[in-house]
Amino acid sequence: MKAIICRAASVSAVMAFLLPVTAAHAQLGDLLKRGENAGSSSGLGSLGGALSGQSVTSGSTGNVAGILEFCIKNNYLGGDGASSVKDKLLGKLSGGKTSSDAGYSDGAKGLLNGSDGKQLNLSGGGLKGEVTRQVCDKILAQGKSML
Repeated sequence: MKAIICRAASVSAVMAFLLPVTAAHAQLGDLLKRGENAGSSSGLGSLGGALSGQSVTSGSTGNVAGILEFCIKNNYLGGDGASSVKDKLLGKLSGGKTSSDAGYSDGAKGLLNGSDGKQLNLSGGGLKGEVTRQVCDKILAQGKSML
């Protein structure tokens, strides 16, 4: 009899733990859908595409270098690997002059300029910060492929 009570209590505890997690996940999905439908380029919804598997790439070498600068500066990426890729991409810019490259300037502010002309604002924290970390990883992979 005690075993049955213990099992029931264990199952109840697990269910009580998982219920808020499931509800939060559903709310996040709804929030992202609403943001995407609103067409906001700066809200959390605009990052929903990154979570849904939509391709996240930059339209220029300068913007990739700038995004990497932003990601490193804001601790979304670390280590010498990201800095090395950023430095090599900067060397490919016109004489390494970042001040004359609008894409780099936007990227350093956290603005990802897509090849389709859309802009994605990566600055922010909380849940948006976690998605930004994923986008930074994808942009680092893109930067490596440009070398």
